[in-house]
Amino acid sequence: MDKALTATEAVRDFSGLLNTIKFKGETYIIKRGGKPIASIGPVREANALKTLKELKGILDELPRMGDELDPFEKDLIEVLKAQPSLPEKEPWE
Repeated sequence: MDKALTATEAVRDFSGLLNTIKFKGETYIIKRGGKPIASIGPVREANALKTLKELKGILDELPRMGDELDPFEKDLIEVLKAQPSLPEKEPWE
């Protein structure tokens, strides 16, 4: 379960906060004015990393956008088309 801290508490002992995250793996919700504004926790290593080669698959899995977002969807498609082609094999293999 995430623990909550005020922004002031986080700033006062930021080094200690980072140590707790590093050694205990805890995640914290930072609040300002009683409202959550940020989350801080351990880095999610391999699962968070994506490559350019995975972009098309990620875009294909996105849900269909509503008609009001069609221009944005068209921009994404154009960006995908403009990407350079990637080699089939890794260059160092």
